[in-house]
Amino acid sequence: MSRDGLWEAAFVENQLMWGLEPTRSAVLAADLFAGAGAKDVLIPGIGYGRNAKPFLERGMSVTGIEISETAIALARSQLGLELPIHHGSVTDMPFDARRYDGIFCFGLLYLLDAAARAKLLADCDRQLAPGGHMVFTVIAKGAPMYGRGTRLGEDWFEVHPGVAMYFYDDASIERELGRYGHIEITAIDEPTGGSFPFLHAVCRKL
Repeated sequence: MSRDGLWEAAFVENQLMWGLEPTRSAVLAADLFAGAGAKDVLIPGIGYGRNAKPFLERGMSVTGIEISETAIALARSQLGLELPIHHGSVTDMPFDARRYDGIFCFGLLYLLDAAARAKLLADCDRQLAPGGHMVFTVIAKGAPMYGRGTRLGEDWFEVHPGVAMYFYDDASIERELGRYGHIEITAIDEPTGGSFPFLHAVCRKL
């Protein structure tokens, strides 16, 4: 079974496994976007939509991208979200020709290999309006899974069968995002079955 197939099977089994409340990172990003006057937000990897809530509550329109049909169905049936969600992989971006004032991506970038990460960042930059912000929340090297499993490359490990993660620090964030604008990095803990160390990376397009 492919990595996407494994994820889909796990999602079907657990359904609303992360609860209904948005992540801390989403709340911070929504505050940032609102302060900058953002009106249109893109969320690649929107899942079942819990992270759309803080943006919608601040009057922003939200468009999502999601590979799981189950997640999209849950966004409609359980959270009542009627916002547009493109069904497909973020590796197939772009799905529309819009320019967005803000892009928020939680817990997805670090699941991709180097080529896919580079493509996602470039695609997001192309869809970001001048002066806009894109925010990526990525797992930090301080996470307990770092160094476990099969080593696939520098800071890149298959931590479970079919699940590979790239672990970030400030230097790797600067290396991958720095070409797209001014970077600000904040350490943040997110409750993901525990409290795991993440890095909240904000990139303001120059």
